[in-house]
Amino acid sequence: MSKYSVNQYNVENILTWINTGEIAIPEIQRPFVWTASKVRDLMDSLYKGYPVGYIITWRNPDVRLKDGSTAFGKRVLIDGQQRITALTAAVSGQTVLNKNYQNIRIKIAYNPLAKDGESAFEVCNTAIERNPKWINDIAPLLNGSLSPRDARLAYLTANPEADENIVEEKINQLSAIKNRPIGIIELNSDLDINTVTEIFIRINQKGVVLSSADFVMSKIAADEQYGGNRLRKMIDYFCHLLNDSDFSQAVEKNDADFASSDDYRQIKWIAGKNEVLYRPDYVDVLRCAYTFAFKRGKFGDLVALLSGRDFKNRTNEESIAQESYQTLRYGLECFFKQSNYERFLTVVRSAGFVDKKLLNSQNSLNMAYAVYLHLKERNTGEHQIQQWVKKWLVMSLLTGRYSGSSETAIERDIQHIHEKGVAECLAQIELAELNEGFWTHKLVSQLDSSSPVNSAYLCYLAAQCKNNETVFLSDSVTVRDLLAARGDEHHLFPKNHLGSHGYKRSDYNQVANFVFTEQQTNIRLGDKPPAEYFAAAFADMKSGGKHYTSLSSEEAWQKNLTENCIPESWRDFHHENYSEFLIQRRKLMAEKIKAYYCAL
Repeated sequence: MSKYSVNQYNVENILTWINTGEIAIPEIQRPFVWTASKVRDLMDSLYKGYPVGYIITWRNPDVRLKDGSTAFGKRVLIDGQQRITALTAAVSGQTVLNKNYQNIRIKIAYNPLAKDGESAFEVCNTAIERNPKWINDIAPLLNGSLSPRDARLAYLTANPEADENIVEEKINQLSAIKNRPIGIIELNSDLDINTVTEIFIRINQKGVVLSSADFVMSKIAADEQYGGNRLRKMIDYFCHLLNDSDFSQAVEKNDADFASSDDYRQIKWIAGKNEVLYRPDYVDVLRCAYTFAFKRGKFGDLVALLSGRDFKNRTNEESIAQESYQTLRYGLECFFKQSNYERFLTVVRSAGFVDKKLLNSQNSLNMAYAVYLHLKERNTGEHQIQQWVKKWLVMSLLTGRYSGSSETAIERDIQHIHEKGVAECLAQIELAELNEGFWTHKLVSQLDSSSPVNSAYLCYLAAQCKNNETVFLSDSVTVRDLLAARGDEHHLFPKNHLGSHGYKRSDYNQVANFVFTEQQTNIRLGDKPPAEYFAAAFADMKSGGKHYTSLSSEEAWQKNLTENCIPESWRDFHHENYSEFLIQRRKLMAEKIKAYYCAL
């Protein structure tokens, strides 16, 4: 059975289908990013009869209505929105939404008397408006509000010396743009999202990656019956406001109706927040809200549910579509609720993740927030919520639970949580994965890395932050302080020292060779061999010299070394023993991480 059909339709027909909703363009699927000159070039290509590429649509499945009748599925635009938007701007004369979410009018001018080598089309500007040789705006002629005859007479009045026959011929040629063919690749309604994505990637020569989330966004943005288009705005505007607080002015100016709605009131609070720890994009918002509200993880199922899919009977029902949009709205409203969002981030910070660079998995954050919302929905006690959410986040980071293709793992976990509860799910995971073998062997092996975004190392730093531990050789400055100030990471075995003895970059940049220290201390330690500067710092501490360290007692010295997982054998820190030092320190770091996790 064919997976798609390919047909040619003229511009006028396609724009008619757009206006009547036969082809559904998501309202703000993506702002119009083409320059006005690209719109001009598209008009020039159509004028000359050049091919302008295919657009891709995916027909929604037919849905059985509550009264028993059938609603035939619309075609949703999957690829080609920029070209279609350019056509609606230049041919229909409609305003478009630019990248700043402002409604603008793009006018393309036409010169019927353009000579060979001259462009017949230009983006209209003040100079062109004053030049009678140009028809300032081609839209009235192409959308039917100005007849070719009236256009010709108006042009000849402004240019009495022009040859009437040539002007008539050129205006007719311009009018023919609406009859130019454009190819539509229509994907069948029974295709699953994975197949549609694969077809899209193979057809799209730019190799653009299209995710399941993109299909969800297209689906909800094209829906007006159940308010999907408004949900799409909530998601898009929230993410935009999070990154640009001034965007609220653009919303209030260019989308006054939505700006006065309750939907906007639920999200506009984020504009005043300088939040950097968790900056979800539209995929993250959808992921978390969908996982929490539907207890599912696969976006393909969400597209099907929003289409009214009854998985058991293999039919599409209006009631299921309506209920699915209501459920999605509930999940999004819980996600956007200020008290939920801010309290969740307080929990994350209390686990020691005080800086964005300590979190290397957005999926782990998304899932942790979904777990938080689930527990809030169940009216779980605040203390218990904090404990379980922190443990779930750290567990998922340490195990890489949601790395790579994560939808299956997310769906399995949220369903188990829904059925058995968070406590039992955590207990099973700890028994199977965070067992003694993990802490004493696997975690130690994970710390054998030169990657600064290694999950085990980041959790080690989070543990230091949570414990409010001081940086190397300091009695007061904490790791938390230096992370906020972007402080120095010191090589315990200096890189130049190791390099002079034949060690490679991957050797001396091992995470087990790093400690945070104050900049001035780092400079004074320089490239001295570690046994030498440790002895000098120890003597400085004993004499109260304060040159290398602010520590003032052997008790404080030992406490600082313990907090920074420095082996007691520091007097034997020579380059010949570097490998043994790394082994010892990795074990100490792993022990700290274990104690940190167990104490959450």
